[in-house]
Amino acid sequence: MANIKSAKKRIRLNEDRHTLNAPVKSEMRSSIKRVEQFVSEHSVEDAKTALKNAIKKIDKAVSKGIVHRNNGDRQKSRLTKKVNQLGA
Repeated sequence: MANIKSAKKRIRLNEDRHTLNAPVKSEMRSSIKRVEQFVSEHSVEDAKTALKNAIKKIDKAVSKGIVHRNNGDRQKSRLTKKVNQLGA
């Protein structure tokens, strides 16, 4: 356990940030899984609407600094590619 006052504060702040960031990251992951589920079911319209929602969630996580920009771009690219292959 930390003995120094600044280290105790750092632990407290990290816990506070974790409680705020965890739901955003969880929503992002869930929306990604939802898109992949619709793709596996070959449901084109549902996959497209879920993709829009997933892109919003990914962008929100990137803007809050929860996920790195390149990671978010990669996730969006892969999901879009899957949905486009489904429609073709």
